[in-house]
Amino acid sequence: MKLATYDDGSRDGQLIVVSRDLAQAHYATGIATRLQQLLDDWGFMSPQLEDLATQLNHGRLRHAFNFEPQKCRAPLPRAFGWANVDAAVGVTRGGSDDFLGPMDGARFASEAMAITCLPGLAAITGDVAQGVSAAQALDGVRLLMLVADWRLAAVQSGAVHRHAATAFGPVAVTPDELGAAWRGGRVELNLQAMRNGRKLTPPVDAAPLAAFGGLIADLATTRRLRAGQVIGALGGPVSSNPLKFGDSLRIDLKAADGQSVFGAIDQDITSNQGHS
Repeated sequence: MKLATYDDGSRDGQLIVVSRDLAQAHYATGIATRLQQLLDDWGFMSPQLEDLATQLNHGRLRHAFNFEPQKCRAPLPRAFGWANVDAAVGVTRGGSDDFLGPMDGARFASEAMAITCLPGLAAITGDVAQGVSAAQALDGVRLLMLVADWRLAAVQSGAVHRHAATAFGPVAVTPDELGAAWRGGRVELNLQAMRNGRKLTPPVDAAPLAAFGGLIADLATTRRLRAGQVIGALGGPVSSNPLKFGDSLRIDLKAADGQSVFGAIDQDITSNQGHS
């Protein structure tokens, strides 16, 4: 199934179910009102939402409506933890209290901070026991998301400040939505990025980024994980040149049939002056 969170003015938004083609949606009201609620009671609630998703995909819901990505927050607007892995520095932790939606502006104090973005994929886990194997850890993957992790390469005052913000695609999906492209904890599809409407570099093979069984098991080596932990596998910077105010960045991942899996992250880079 595919899930999203509409902005309703609350801290955690309103959970909705989205059709496979990202065209239609239906409120999950009556089952769960927010994504963390579902993660906390996955065994009971997810079958009910799967049934709702099946009806939506077959056009059987009278109160379905057109899905509008611009109304989306991050699928999980705030989380208990955000750990990510990139080839340059290994495992780091970023802020998880305020994730950006897919079309929120990416705002920064100064271009001199060397604004860059690392695209990738992320898994949201359920409860994961301490000391699990990589194979066992995969059973803890509840949902997958598209990620744009914003970094400030020139900031020298510590990793916490270099990790400026993290945005997620409109829709989180259960691994079965990927079909044969989900194999052994990897997503065998390509990430695509565009800067100001122009494609950046060749598409990035997402499979080497996202061996999620190993990533989750590593994080659970010395402690258990609780439902709502987000773990990201990130590629290199989208561009060799820092991004500038006025630039736009679009990141997407498409299935073999050309259909976007998560919907696109589409953000404008602006100054944060005058914003809170």
